[in-house]
Amino acid sequence: MRDNLVRKEFQDYDHKKKGSEVHLVRNTGKRPSNHKAAHHRRKPANKAASKYITIKNIFIRLCFVIVFVLIVSHLDTLFSIKTYHGIMQNRAMYAQPKDTVDVVFMGSSHIHCDVNTAVLWDNYGIAGYDYSAAEQPIWITYYYLKEFCKNQNPEVVVIDLYSIARFGDDFNEFWMPDNVYGMNFSLNKARLMLNSCTKEQINKYFPSFAGYHNRYNELEEQDYELLDISEEELSEFKGYTPYFGISKGHTPSLNVTEKSPIPEKSKRYLQKIIDYTNNNGIELMLIVNPYPSTIEDEKVYNSIEEMAMNNGVEYVNMNKFNDAMGLNTEEHYYDDSHLNYEGSCVFSNYLGECLKLSYILEDHRGNAEYKSWDSFSERVYNSNVDVLNSL
Repeated sequence: MRDNLVRKEFQDYDHKKKGSEVHLVRNTGKRPSNHKAAHHRRKPANKAASKYITIKNIFIRLCFVIVFVLIVSHLDTLFSIKTYHGIMQNRAMYAQPKDTVDVVFMGSSHIHCDVNTAVLWDNYGIAGYDYSAAEQPIWITYYYLKEFCKNQNPEVVVIDLYSIARFGDDFNEFWMPDNVYGMNFSLNKARLMLNSCTKEQINKYFPSFAGYHNRYNELEEQDYELLDISEEELSEFKGYTPYFGISKGHTPSLNVTEKSPIPEKSKRYLQKIIDYTNNNGIELMLIVNPYPSTIEDEKVYNSIEEMAMNNGVEYVNMNKFNDAMGLNTEEHYYDDSHLNYEGSCVFSNYLGECLKLSYILEDHRGNAEYKSWDSFSERVYNSNVDVLNSL
């Protein structure tokens, strides 16, 4: 009852009175007579002037919004993390000339470290692109595929299976920035994050600026270079990131006949990829790139091979063709998982031959529309694939 009385008194309070003149009045719903008189004394507004003021205000606000967006966009570009293990692969993907990529290679770092798109271009005229990220799980690969097909119409999609066999349905958060930064925001990216991140991780990585806004003490010359780079210069990067160095590798486990189940989430998204490519008329090749696989890895690969056969999809375990391609463990490995530059040349030459035998792929060498592949080949030849540094 007391609470109702207080509310009633507050409603009836006349805020226009001062000092001792303050008193309660009843709210009759009628305006004071002096207000009514003042209203009648107003001169009619000039409609043309009023319209001009309205348009002017809208224009000023629009300019403010545009300037604000430009400033935030430049700050986002400046402070953004720039790695060649997923982020730059994403950024450069959007700069590729529309509908020029015939073969896209997708998956983990086994793609952008092993698949030398310069060799594929120089030796076979294949317009390829490595669209991958470090330790990428297959469910992120699925959303990458959908993102890629917004900008390109590939003839063939080649999927690396390493993460399924080695990590299953687990994903190390350490590699999350490489997998999500660089991708434009869209409904597709939102779904990627919802299916890959916990609630805490979403708050950490979305929006992307939240994850790297405090990098001002870490900025280097390379960060400023991205502000000035043109779309044409960015398009010269084709995803491949070479490793220079030699580490003796181990022999992969071969002649394994047993099978292990494909982890549930990975199997579900691998089937989504198969269905997506079928529905969009895209050829699909599932591959295992050369690396020292374990017996447990090979058991999972055997199950994937069976799944591929049941779906009429090509499957190639490249570990079984090391001798045929001339790959050896003494010279061609950078570490215990990735090929070095020489190894990538040997493997990619063999891969190109397989692609040419299995699919009808046009040789684009000499076509001016594909000159960015010539530029990338030159960069690889000069050991400088970093498009943020000039040749």
